[in-house]
Amino acid sequence: MSLGLKIHPLFLILFLSHAVVSWRVPNSQQDLHPLLQKMAEEIIEGSYLNALLDLIQFQSSHVWTADLSHKVLDYLNSRNVAFTKASLKAAMENQLEQHLHEPQKLLEDLRGTDAQQFHTAMKCLLGDKKDRLELEDVIIDLGELRERALQSPGVNRSLFLVTLERCFQVLNSLECVQILGRVLKGSSGSMLQPDVTERLPQDLREDAFKNLSAVFKDLYDQTSAHSQRALYSWMTEILRASSNSTGDSASWVSAENLWILGRYMVHLPLEEIMKISATEIGLFISYDNATKQLDTVYDITPQVAQAFLERITSSTFDMRNTSTIHRLGLLVCFYNDLEFLDAAGAQVLLHQMIKCSRLRGFQASVQKLKAELLDIATENQTLNETLGSLSDAVVGLTHSQLESLSPEAVRGAISTLNQVSGWARSQVLILSAKYLAHEKVLSFSDVSQMGVLLAGVGTQALYSMDRKDLLQVLRSALSQHLSELPPAQQQGVLSKIMEAGDPGLALSDIQGAFFKEVSLFDLWRGPGINLTVLKEKELRRSQALFLYDLLSKTTGSPAELLSAGQLVQGVTCSHIEAMSEESFLSSFQYFENNLALLSPYQVNCLAWKYWKVARFSMPPFLLAALPARYLASVPASQFVPFLISLGKKQLDSLVSDSHKKNLVLRKVQQGLNGSVVDEYTVDMLGNLLCHLPAAVLDGISPRAWTTALHGLRDCAVLGPLQKEAVRRRLLEQHGLPQNWTAETTKDVGPFLVLFSGDELSFITTKFPDIFQQTASKMTRTVPPKEFLWAVFESVQNSSNEGSSFDSSPGCRGVAAPSSEDIFMLAEANACWNLAALLCMEEDTFLRTVELLGTVKGFDLSQLMVLKEKAIQVWDMPLYWKEYHIVSLGRIALALNESELEQLDLSSIDTVASISQQTEWTPGQAKSILQGFLEDSGYTIQDLKSFHFVGLGTILCALNTTEIPLIRISEFRVVVARIGTLLCSTHILAEFKKKAEAVFGNPAKWNSSILQELGTIAAGLTKDELRTLDKDLMPYFQPSAIKCLPDEIFKELSTEQIFSLGPENAAAVTDAQRRQLSLPQLHSLQRALDGAKVHAWLDAPVSPSPTGTPLSQTPPGAPVCWGLWLGCPLLVLMPKPLW
Repeated sequence: MSLGLKIHPLFLILFLSHAVVSWRVPNSQQDLHPLLQKMAEEIIEGSYLNALLDLIQFQSSHVWTADLSHKVLDYLNSRNVAFTKASLKAAMENQLEQHLHEPQKLLEDLRGTDAQQFHTAMKCLLGDKKDRLELEDVIIDLGELRERALQSPGVNRSLFLVTLERCFQVLNSLECVQILGRVLKGSSGSMLQPDVTERLPQDLREDAFKNLSAVFKDLYDQTSAHSQRALYSWMTEILRASSNSTGDSASWVSAENLWILGRYMVHLPLEEIMKISATEIGLFISYDNATKQLDTVYDITPQVAQAFLERITSSTFDMRNTSTIHRLGLLVCFYNDLEFLDAAGAQVLLHQMIKCSRLRGFQASVQKLKAELLDIATENQTLNETLGSLSDAVVGLTHSQLESLSPEAVRGAISTLNQVSGWARSQVLILSAKYLAHEKVLSFSDVSQMGVLLAGVGTQALYSMDRKDLLQVLRSALSQHLSELPPAQQQGVLSKIMEAGDPGLALSDIQGAFFKEVSLFDLWRGPGINLTVLKEKELRRSQALFLYDLLSKTTGSPAELLSAGQLVQGVTCSHIEAMSEESFLSSFQYFENNLALLSPYQVNCLAWKYWKVARFSMPPFLLAALPARYLASVPASQFVPFLISLGKKQLDSLVSDSHKKNLVLRKVQQGLNGSVVDEYTVDMLGNLLCHLPAAVLDGISPRAWTTALHGLRDCAVLGPLQKEAVRRRLLEQHGLPQNWTAETTKDVGPFLVLFSGDELSFITTKFPDIFQQTASKMTRTVPPKEFLWAVFESVQNSSNEGSSFDSSPGCRGVAAPSSEDIFMLAEANACWNLAALLCMEEDTFLRTVELLGTVKGFDLSQLMVLKEKAIQVWDMPLYWKEYHIVSLGRIALALNESELEQLDLSSIDTVASISQQTEWTPGQAKSILQGFLEDSGYTIQDLKSFHFVGLGTILCALNTTEIPLIRISEFRVVVARIGTLLCSTHILAEFKKKAEAVFGNPAKWNSSILQELGTIAAGLTKDELRTLDKDLMPYFQPSAIKCLPDEIFKELSTEQIFSLGPENAAAVTDAQRRQLSLPQLHSLQRALDGAKVHAWLDAPVSPSPTGTPLSQTPPGAPVCWGLWLGCPLLVLMPKPLW
């Protein structure tokens, strides 16, 4: 920005508080303090940062008086520095942009400060300077500025680099370490690159070294494997130098050095561990903090753990002693001294092994060890006698072992059983039945101690409880487990507590996610809900729409409503448009803080409102929600603030349409000139990194690539071209997989799925443990088949137990899977051939059936073999119990219709478990429905709300003649659940008729009703759809839009289609689109683009929506997003002047 006059923003600081713009007569350098003279000279030179630091330094030891402002002004006037309001404003804008959107400039300026100024800057970061500077009636909030600096993309990187470069020469090392810790805490860990150790001082004081080591230990999980290795080397080099050890046989690893290393102790070579003296390892284990440290070595390997255990054994500690076992931390997960272990010792070990679930990998080995300890712990004793002392190893008990338990044993061990995590659903069913064996009608006292086992209580049993007892459950510690119950059981509880008495009282007591199950009908009939209690509840959108509309009639301030938990989901466009300018701007922070809860339509409404009332101070990310032409108007000078603002949000929550998303990304590419040149750009891109096209990923500079890769690891989804680009870059960076190191393999991590089987074979051979650990973490999506085959072959090759060979006819020479294999393989179990599955030992099947039932990759032929195995082990389906059926998971899909008819489906909980599968054929689904009705003795008219919830997808098998038989009183409380089903059109049409009996004529439906109905709304007729108010179109659920038949969807008017909103417009299918006329298609495109038709929005687009003069900014509007250096200019203004 070129200025005609040399005017500077700090000048504004000194005079805005007096609202004076005038000339004063120069009076030379009268009595002006030397530091203020220096500050004034720096203003004249344009060294604004230096001037600000001098001001802070002056304030730390002097009181600001009124005459000081005049003296500084006189001094500047004597140097012929003139100013006007316009030029001051322009300079301020330039200052804001330059110092906070260009963190490299900040780094350059900090490097240019003198020693005293840099000292002041560091002290400000440290918080040792006053957090508030007072210049008469003007306040500079340094604490707020510091927090903004540490949270600004790129700014913390500059602060980190300059601290490393200069701090240790200016401040004492302890203070510098504290500053580094503070700066790093606000980063993702990507700043700790391997080369950072080259900048670390080698001559730190002992206490500073320990503190800095502690900082690195705290950031261990966020640090790459290469960086961990580099930091380990830096730490050990200093520790070696300070050690008194001499000769090759003596070790520098003392007890204290182990403590200093912390989690980095896992990087010690095996030969170094074996050299640790018995005295030092004994001293280390005796430390009180040693156990805490060993509890955190999540990435320790079996080899390293065994080495440490061996050294501890060589000390004076008895490895079978209870106190020693308690001190071992995660080393217990690899305990191998079982030969002389007694039952008591085994029980102590099992109790300590609860923490082994935190280990990164090796869980199959842990399970095997627990099974061995379980055998020792129950030697010469019955399972009934030892149940309470087996800790979480009880999850390894088979169905038959659990069935053998007495009710008394289960009751006696309930304090252990009710806290164990990792129970399979079938195990919970058995234990709950045992625990409640003597109870016919349950009371609160019966279930109060059940904890996680509450999930095993049948839906009918919960519904049969007295309402007062259930209300007591809601108010007790047991309530935390209600939101974890299957939906049918939740509905059983809800239907009972809502069917009589005061519904308002019950609604107040329902907390957390459980509240989302409350029906819209029950909210209608309940008395008013207090805003305060809503803060503790999770809401469905339909609930929020109803409650916001209801409460807005009695609550004056939108801010009160928006601060009430998830109620923000219920804000409609009309509510937003009705807000006054002041109310909207003061409440906007609530919207921004809860952006993840808002629909793209709500974000679009917010963007239009902001554009109307305060476009010049509009948060730039909102531009993405407006039509593309508004986005195109962002000038180059405002690109960086736009990029930072957008990068802090999730693009998918702002833009639904893929075409528009591409336009946003094209704008980003233009601003970046198609390349990412350094780490600062990666910092500013933030979440946008996950959306960059392959061409941009290919163009990321080598300097920035490591930081970019750190961010890409967290992306939920990458497209095929993006994945290929990442693969190319990894090969460029690290070379072929056969040349990779262990650290490279760890850092590539989730991207191993991008490589071919041949490439992976080198990794699986060279680093089998690392590869299998990486594979075990991939739970979000099913990896490619080639990767699964690599996992399969790796496990097969490294299996300790080796595959078993069944000698029975037809199985000779067939390598059957072991339990350990199956636990290690997870989704890769889909690679077993049919013969291996058929020859699986019965005990292996019993121990792994639940896991096998979760494998998504099994095809029908594999499922058929596993079904046959179930019949072989459990006999015909006629004899299966509920827990057998529940444990099958996807294996149940292989049951034919006659086999389904044999099942005992009298319990809705059994039906609920198999209805979770979505791949049933219509014939199978009909068999399940008929089986339930026949076995339970119910007719359609008898069914209660929880029955419908339990039936789930099986409801789609109902006949159109059966749906009218459903009782309205039951249907109305499960509308939202039924509205999640993707049934055929004629079934949805019948459900829609039922909805009319609850909510009245569709012409009178409102937004909350339409949202509650979900896919049921797709059952509307042509005429009903035509008469629907266009303002309701955004409140269809996207799933309902997809379910609308093509011939009915085309009956929507152009106005209705235009009013769909961005999210619903994006849900329109290709088949529906092909039925539309040109005017309808035009309306659809406008909806996708986020267009609006209100008159006040027809004004031409400003050429600079975010760079307009601040004089037009309305009161209360934010003008600095994450800015820290320029913000004093605004903080210092007692009130707006224009």
